[in-house]
Amino acid sequence: MEQNQPLIGMRVAILVSDGFEQIEMTSPREALHEAGAQTTLIAPKTGQVQGMNHDEKGEMFSVDITCDRARPEDFDALLLPGGALNADSLRMDEHARSFVRSFDQAGKPMAVICHAPWLLVSAGLVRNRSLTSYYTIQDDIRNAGGNWQDAEVVRDGSWVTSRSPRDLPAFNRATVDLIAQQRQGRRAA
Repeated sequence: MEQNQPLIGMRVAILVSDGFEQIEMTSPREALHEAGAQTTLIAPKTGQVQGMNHDEKGEMFSVDITCDRARPEDFDALLLPGGALNADSLRMDEHARSFVRSFDQAGKPMAVICHAPWLLVSAGLVRNRSLTSYYTIQDDIRNAGGNWQDAEVVRDGSWVTSRSPRDLPAFNRATVDLIAQQRQGRRAA
């Protein structure tokens, strides 16, 4: 394993639906690829999903597999990009909720940004966890028993969370570090 590619051979699932914040998927995905990881784009539907640049339509991205067919055990980590429409849609999808619960139960790394913690709230995972998000959903996190913090990056066990696109440089570093540390932990075990 090269020093500058600590994630060679690691498989990262990226779960999105239409309306995801494009830069919150493309920037971490690029950082993961540069670190040697393989990524798979997962969505509730086949075909393509629509990225957003805040409130403007962005690019279309091809879906690799649907979340009802994706198997959490086939992946080493999970990336959840934000976007209010994306997060609001995914939180009501039972396959998406089950997918994130499986990652959490297995202690696999989850990198979650902006509005994406809504899915964690709806999956019943935030109680007694520390995390951050876009500021508009802090009440949802607190009401679900989570400890919301206004910070660039919050790490709690196998989770790393960030607030918004302005935090992407720190989020990307923390995501790669979290997955690399988890990989080292598995090797040591």
